[in-house]
Amino acid sequence: MFWQVAWSLILGFFLSALIQALVSKERMTAQLGRNGLREIALATAYGAASSSCSYAAAALSKTLFKKGAGLIPSLAFLFASTNLVIELGVILYLLMGWQFTAAEWLGGVLLVAIMALIVKATYPKRLVEEARRHLDEVTDDDGTVEGGTFWEKLRNPQTPVVVAQTFVMDVSMLWKDLVAGFLIAGALAAFVPNGVWNAFFLHGAPQWVQVIANSIAGPLIAVVSFVCSIGNVPMAAVLWGSGISFGGVLSFLYADLIVLPLLDVYRRYYGLRMAAYIGTVFFVTMVAAGIIMQFVFGAFGAIPHANPAVRASLTTFAVNYTFWLNLAFAAVALYLWYVNAKNPMSHACPAHSGHAH
Repeated sequence: MFWQVAWSLILGFFLSALIQALVSKERMTAQLGRNGLREIALATAYGAASSSCSYAAAALSKTLFKKGAGLIPSLAFLFASTNLVIELGVILYLLMGWQFTAAEWLGGVLLVAIMALIVKATYPKRLVEEARRHLDEVTDDDGTVEGGTFWEKLRNPQTPVVVAQTFVMDVSMLWKDLVAGFLIAGALAAFVPNGVWNAFFLHGAPQWVQVIANSIAGPLIAVVSFVCSIGNVPMAAVLWGSGISFGGVLSFLYADLIVLPLLDVYRRYYGLRMAAYIGTVFFVTMVAAGIIMQFVFGAFGAIPHANPAVRASLTTFAVNYTFWLNLAFAAVALYLWYVNAKNPMSHACPAHSGHAH
């Protein structure tokens, strides 16, 4: 599972560091500072383009929020960067069929819409202010690189230093949560027999009961087992082969953002109360999206048949695009670690625009 997502994980942390180094707080506030339709659509498009693992997406979303983005655009970015991504769709197509690819992408847009409606209806103004203060306290005061235009900043010789420092800082903050997530998911995929899943998915119950119960069960399994927006696909394939409903698989796939390690990341970024609010909103959003997609795809007769033998196909290793991407991004990570080691954070103040560490 780790092998499947390693390159996208590194890419996400790298993009987060790049945004922190190159995008000013003023520019971010101007683009995503409101909770309007334009800002939500823009954040969704940015998320789809960033194509991150859920852990790295959390770091990216934190950066947007800290730089001045509104709460709804920040959360919309999270959903988009973990659901509206090409490589996730490709892996779903190869392992589970085109129906899951379509449902993942359509569901990504639906998730943003449902989440935006819930947050607008319950907007916690005091919690948002509290979360911004908490984030400033627990994260470094990472100003932007000096320079007029984006390209001038990019050419600044201090830019690689600031990017490397931010990259290492984010990884250092999250590595324990990452390790825990992969170990839990691997153990559940390897050791829980199909009979346990069958009982949990209420086989034999009326269909409408099973649809709703499975759409609730999907995120609950995800909370304790989920790895990442790409590495979770093998686990989703195992669940699909074990008899969970179509909507249950989808709500499980959508729920990469509420795994236990990530909920702890939200707590450390934003404080316990905001983490609880985000977790609750996300859970309701994911269950609702799973139920809706079940009935939509069912109405068009587009729900595929499960493959009970899928587990055997997940244990093979191949020299494919994942292999080469992992090698390439491992080299990027090593380079950033090397630059950070040569330039400790305390010596990097001149690279930042008036900020001290």
